[in-house]
Amino acid sequence: MNFRYFKPAGQMVSLLGFGTMRLPVIDKTPSKIDEPAAIEMIRHAIDSGVNYIDTAYMYHGGNSESVTGKALKDGYRDKVLLADKMPVWLAKAPEDLCSIFDEQLKRLDTDHIDLYLIHNVTKGIWDRALKFGIFDFLEEKKAEGRIKHIGFSFHDDLDMFKKAIDAYPWDFCQIQLNYMDVRLQAGVEGLKYAGAKGIPVVIMEPLKGGKLTDAVPDSVRDLWASAKIKKTPAEWALRWVANFPEVVTILSGMTTIEQVRENIRILSDATPDSLSPDDLALISKASEEYNRLIKASCTACQYCMPCPAKLAIPDLLNYYNEWFLYGQNPKVLADFNMFIHPKARPSACTGCRACELKCPQHLPIADIMKEMAAIFEK
Repeated sequence: MNFRYFKPAGQMVSLLGFGTMRLPVIDKTPSKIDEPAAIEMIRHAIDSGVNYIDTAYMYHGGNSESVTGKALKDGYRDKVLLADKMPVWLAKAPEDLCSIFDEQLKRLDTDHIDLYLIHNVTKGIWDRALKFGIFDFLEEKKAEGRIKHIGFSFHDDLDMFKKAIDAYPWDFCQIQLNYMDVRLQAGVEGLKYAGAKGIPVVIMEPLKGGKLTDAVPDSVRDLWASAKIKKTPAEWALRWVANFPEVVTILSGMTTIEQVRENIRILSDATPDSLSPDDLALISKASEEYNRLIKASCTACQYCMPCPAKLAIPDLLNYYNEWFLYGQNPKVLADFNMFIHPKARPSACTGCRACELKCPQHLPIADIMKEMAAIFEK
C-alpha cells in the first residue's frame, strides 16, 4: 500500500481510504447490509495496509456505522484512523449535536473518533452549524479526547469552500474530485487553495460513485484503448486524483472484494506528478467526450433559482444528465433516492416555466421535469 504523510496525526495514511457508503447489500435494499461480506471486505483492506476508514450517520439507512464498528472488532480498531461526520441538518437544537454524537459512538462501539467532520457543508448547513455553536461543540469533544482531529466535508461552490476554509484552523477537509468535476464544487482550485494553507485534503467520489467505471460509453472506451500503456477506467480515474500532491487519501466506496483488491493494486504505486503529459491529455479528452454526451447543458449557474415549487433545479438536472451519460446506471437512481427529498422531486414541478425565462441555456426545464418524473419516480 502507498502512504502519504498526514501531519495533524503525525503518521502515514494509506492513499486508499475505505468509504462505507456503498457496502454490499441484500435484496438490493440499501439499509440491509450484507454484514459478513462487508466485514470481510473492510478487514481485507486493513490487512492489506488500508488504515483510513470513513463512515457517516446516514449511510445505509443508519446501519453503516454499526457494521463498521463490528468490522473493527478483534483488534482492527487500533490499526486505523476512523472518520465519521456530524449531520447538522438533522439537529433541531444545539443539544441535539451531543445526542447524535453519543449515538454515533454507541453504534461504532468506540470511545473516540479519530477524524470528525461537519458533514456535507453547504451554505444552509454552514449557517445552521454556526447558529448551533458547532465549533464550541467540536472543541469540547476534542478536549474530552472523544475527537482527535476536526474537518469538514463539502458540497457547494468554490466561494463557499474558501469561506469555510478561512473560518477555522482545520486539521483536514474532504471534497469531491474526479476528472469530470475539475471545476465542480471546490474543484481543483479549491484543492490547491486548501493545500496552499497546509490543510490536507481527503478526496471522495474519485469514480463518481462508480459511474466512470460502469457502462463506459463506447467513444470513451475507444479513447482509453488508444493509450500506449493500457489501464482500466478505474485506474485512469484514480491515478488522475493521486497525481495531486495535496491529496492525502482517496476514499472509494467499494461494493465487492474484487473492487478492494483492484483499488489497492492501482494505488499501491501512484505517486504525485507521475502522469505524463500524454496521460493528462488523454484524460482531458475523455472528460471532454463525457461532457459532449451530456443531454441538458446545465452549467449550474443558479439563474433558475429560486424555484416557486422549491425544487433544486440544477441538482435535478445533474441526475438527469448522469442517467443518460452513464448508460442509465442504477447507481444514478440510487443516489437520487438517497439525496433528493420526496417533496422536492420532479413531480412537484408545477410547470410554471418561471425558470425557463431565466435560463441562459434556454433549457426546456418543465418538460425535463416531466421526463424525469417518469424515469426516476415510476
